[in-house]
Amino acid sequence: MVRPARYRTRITHGRAERVGHGFAYRHPMWLVDLDAVPVLRRGLRVLGSFDAVDHLGDPTSSLRANVDTFLGLHGLDVAGGQVLMLANARSFGYAFNPLSVFWCYDRDGALVAVVAEVHNTYGERHCYLVRPDARGRAEADKAFYVSPFFGVDGRYEMTFTDPRATDELRVEITLWRGNRAVFRATLRGIEDRRASSFLVASLRHPLASQRVIALIRLQGARLWLRRLPVVPRPPAPVQEGV
Repeated sequence: MVRPARYRTRITHGRAERVGHGFAYRHPMWLVDLDAVPVLRRGLRVLGSFDAVDHLGDPTSSLRANVDTFLGLHGLDVAGGQVLMLANARSFGYAFNPLSVFWCYDRDGALVAVVAEVHNTYGERHCYLVRPDARGRAEADKAFYVSPFFGVDGRYEMTFTDPRATDELRVEITLWRGNRAVFRATLRGIEDRRASSFLVASLRHPLASQRVIALIRLQGARLWLRRLPVVPRPPAPVQEGV
């Protein structure tokens, strides 16, 4: 089992299409083993929890069971292996994760797949199942509407470090259209050794999800004020198991 670990991350976004725009902010996130999800005592759970309703699959099941089911639909079996999730906790009844990452290992400890679960601000979600190469790189066609200023076209180039193999957590996602990178998001983090327990760390940052959604809406407002045209939102693709 991997004990819950809070990471101090720095997240950057940069776009280079029509309007150049970039920003960065620091944000705490959790890396948790789905076989050892931290649970606070009744009465304190409002401060922090990891609930199936906030992620892929059946909201009445467990996070681990839902990931296993999703992998099984794609012919992957990690029974007896480990699944690590990087995400924000639910606090005061609210959770928002622009990106949740699930590292999926087989029973021999080999990383067999990564699930990148993307949420937009319209209450929709989509999962990209990728199999990173030895350098942690993978690609996937864009299939989900995220920003109101980007359409659903292009191809993602993704890089994920293995959290069991390095002290520095790094996730990079670049959107390519043809031979041009039009958007890049990066997440870099190191474990916060001061987070002595899930409860103490939750008390230090009780409104992490609320802060994230506020920052996203602030940046969207700035782009709108710069008269960047809004791209109509198509129906979200239906994914079995998501």
